[in-house]
Amino acid sequence: MTRILILIALASILGAQPRYDLLLQGGHVIDAKNNISGARDVAIRDGKIAAVADHIEPTQAFKVVIVRGLYVTPGLVDIHVHVYAGTGEPGSYAGDNSLYPDGFMLRAGVTTVADAGSSGYRNFEDFKQRIIDRSSTRVLAFLNIVGHGMRGPKYENDLSDMEPKPAADIASRYKGIIVGIKTAHYSGPEWTPVEHAVEAGKLANIPVMVDFGANRPERPMSELVTKKLRPGDIYTHMYSGLRNEQDPSGHVNSALWEARKRGVIFDIGHGGGSFA
Repeated sequence: MTRILILIALASILGAQPRYDLLLQGGHVIDAKNNISGARDVAIRDGKIAAVADHIEPTQAFKVVIVRGLYVTPGLVDIHVHVYAGTGEPGSYAGDNSLYPDGFMLRAGVTTVADAGSSGYRNFEDFKQRIIDRSSTRVLAFLNIVGHGMRGPKYENDLSDMEPKPAADIASRYKGIIVGIKTAHYSGPEWTPVEHAVEAGKLANIPVMVDFGANRPERPMSELVTKKLRPGDIYTHMYSGLRNEQDPSGHVNSALWEARKRGVIFDIGHGGGSFA
């Protein structure tokens, strides 16, 4: 490191202007888009990646950071978080069950998250003002089909508050921030939450994420993923084992394979209760 600093100082004395602001040297670069997974140097100029190579001369950078033994990757995206914090509502994902994003995401390499349905059309703008507009983390959202959002059984089992058009209208108004519709935690036998979520998704031209709630024989998981969901829609908590994701022998339910072939996307939804 001392040698690198001396070389940079000599370059400065000789009047050479460094080409880069920052050089990350020797890290393991993971770049899926460009099919890179290996040791590389990464140079940054004006806040953008300017060069990626096996070796970049340290004299070309104003500042050099040795990152050998660390991973260097584009910011990670977590599509299932709950970050509608700060309302003070107990037992609610539009409240105390959520986390402020900046305290947890950036330090783990996550720069973009999608809140998975904590807010609905009635309280999304409060969520936006309270969290989305103030966070360094980029926060996107799945809008809950329940107008009041994910505030517990009293709200999440209210079929009268699952209105496709108001949800689609808010999603269209905040296009690019609201990236999908969410239905979750419903305990009744009806298909209404799923059907209304899919209708809102069609109106706003965005996908639907389903946390299927209680396991009811009237609405089997197999029918959800093979008939109700569209290609590009998302089934979350896929490893929970709570809704027959595995057959009695412990193997993957064949409906999940069929759904995958149809283009349904599967999300881990890695909460503490989400693994069989």
